[in-house]
Amino acid sequence: MRNKDPRLHVVIAVANLPVERDRRVIREVKALEAAGYRVTVICPRGKQKLTRVPGTNDARIRSYKMYESSGGAVSFAVEFAWSFLCIGWHLMAAVLRDRAVAAQVCNPPDVFWPLAIAMRAIGRPWVFDHHDLSPEVYQARGGRPGSALDKVLLRLEKWSQRTASAVVSTNESYRELAITRGGCDPSRVVVVRNGPAASEVKPVDSAPAADDDHTIVYLGVLGAQDGVDNAILAAERLVELRGRLGWRLVVAGDGECLESLRALTTERKLDDVVEFTGWLGVEEIDRLLRTASVGLQPDPRSAHAEVSTMAKTVEYLARGLPVVGVDMRETRRSAGDAGVYVEHGTPEELAAALHRLLDDPVARASMRNVALARFRNTLAWEHQAAAYVRLWDDLLSTRRARYKTTSIVRQPGPGEQPLEVRQAEHRQ
Repeated sequence: MRNKDPRLHVVIAVANLPVERDRRVIREVKALEAAGYRVTVICPRGKQKLTRVPGTNDARIRSYKMYESSGGAVSFAVEFAWSFLCIGWHLMAAVLRDRAVAAQVCNPPDVFWPLAIAMRAIGRPWVFDHHDLSPEVYQARGGRPGSALDKVLLRLEKWSQRTASAVVSTNESYRELAITRGGCDPSRVVVVRNGPAASEVKPVDSAPAADDDHTIVYLGVLGAQDGVDNAILAAERLVELRGRLGWRLVVAGDGECLESLRALTTERKLDDVVEFTGWLGVEEIDRLLRTASVGLQPDPRSAHAEVSTMAKTVEYLARGLPVVGVDMRETRRSAGDAGVYVEHGTPEELAAALHRLLDDPVARASMRNVALARFRNTLAWEHQAAAYVRLWDDLLSTRRARYKTTSIVRQPGPGEQPLEVRQAEHRQ
């Protein structure tokens, strides 16, 4: 039976993790709901087997069992093929049965361009939400630039961008690559940055953390290319510089390297100063960062890291945390004068920068004010959501002309404020 909901129906597909663990996609869904759209997310099935996107009014989840790669090109190819088939099947059902009028796919992987061709052939817009640079990630994980696989990844990325109605880039560097490397028309490439909404962050004052109880935070994925091992080794150097009292390093996140990082911590006898929290929810992240002194971005310099905006960095800035990280283009664009930058990201460099900053409450207070201002004026999701919704309104302007909008109030979830949203209805 066809769904009788009159709202324009948009499908978002994300292949690399369940939607409940993708805060960017959740924020995109909420922005579309508030603009009067109905949304369905296609994604791998999480442990909780959710059927509704957390924090939304009625956004549905179409999930499938995730195939987990064991490593190697063949295993990854099987994983990508499985994701393609599952997402293609659910997308077809959403179009034929649930009247979906448009779709967005979030990479990686960059294999969904045939679906883009099919959708556009039947007059339905397709958006490519460019989360990551697959060729650069491959190189950061030891792949050889210019190899056959590298060339394949470049070609898949280009096809993904060229077949889309519009490309959403997470920063200016990604937008430049979409235009130059992907050959996209600049008019159809829109920047929508990562980062929390101001409504997710409790008011933060400008007072620095107490000088006798410092928390250094790493927040994010624990992957081979993320440099978290250097953060652990920096903690070892920090013990040599300031002893074991009055500070701790909290590693908040999950990923393929979690167990090896735990083992490294134990091997270096750092269990008393390094704490692993696992994956945290929005409220837990806010509580941790509001009590911290410094946010750490240990990602080593690479072609990927140079042009990527790390979501953790914006999370730090939202709570007024000074950032210590490697001096790279997009890191500076995000943090500006709220950052302390090192050349290579070695444990010695990171430890020295942290040691100086922890001993300088005046500098931390100044950087805290800069961080809060950058988030409030530029980086908060509310600024990004406006550009994101405007893109969809433009793509679906013809269909939207057949609808009228009225204001309703969505009932708030726990800890949320009432939200006035636009509800699309058929014109009488």
